[in-house]
Amino acid sequence: MAERDLERHIAIERSIIKKYRKTIWNNFVASVQEYDLIKEGDKIAVCISGGKDSMLMAVCMRNLQRYSKVKFDLKYLVMDPGYNETNAKKILENAEILKLPVVVFKSDIFDVTERCGGSPCYLCARMRRGCLYSKARELGCNKIALGHHFNDVIETLLMSMMYSSEIKTMLPKLHSTNFEGMELIRPLYKVKEQDIISWSRYNGLEFLQCACKMTEKNSDLENTSKRKETKQLIADILKFNPQADDNIFRSLHNVNLATMPGYRDSDSGKLYTFNEIYNREKQ
Repeated sequence: MAERDLERHIAIERSIIKKYRKTIWNNFVASVQEYDLIKEGDKIAVCISGGKDSMLMAVCMRNLQRYSKVKFDLKYLVMDPGYNETNAKKILENAEILKLPVVVFKSDIFDVTERCGGSPCYLCARMRRGCLYSKARELGCNKIALGHHFNDVIETLLMSMMYSSEIKTMLPKLHSTNFEGMELIRPLYKVKEQDIISWSRYNGLEFLQCACKMTEKNSDLENTSKRKETKQLIADILKFNPQADDNIFRSLHNVNLATMPGYRDSDSGKLYTFNEIYNREKQ
């Protein structure tokens, strides 16, 4: 049967494991397996923001659940932090197209971040995560899945270096510090953003971009963001070194502390200087 003759949601899902098997599906599965993201009996809240990344993740997770030998349950969770009517409707329309049985709950995060000022994106992200953990626990889940991808990982690394004087990035999974026994996983960790964009265009899908109230009122916030600047920096580097993004990603898995002039212990938080490390090696 031709793809166009299938029900739309089936054709969209099938495109992931056929046309985009190498670029999306294989990298999604590699992320899950290499970082041991899913275990027998897990109940995972797939967190859907309405953007292309989280929607793709939801479809991939459903497909994996269908064929995996490891048995796990899924809940498709949509938090409405104060979307306008058009954006809220768009999320539900796409969920219907993809046949995702979403659970929607509301919060006032956009209003709170707007009143607080300061760094709205940072505050919004922290508050969103707390709300998602809380709702996921209420639904009996032990994990939340977020749609961060390959590009988010390397962009965060470069942003940390350039703006925070640190070498750190997003991890494929982590334990919650405020919700005991819960974990956060990132199943798209090895999937590149350009492949997600290609998939959405191929299937004629339109997802939310940045839907927050702050950027609605001031588009310069999005256009001048540090992440957008970093995206452009990486794009410029790729023009003369097409393997640069892959090499940056691999370097995160190949850190040699012996060649670093200093590092911070993750458990104690202690910062070890070059002289401390050097003198310790002499003893």
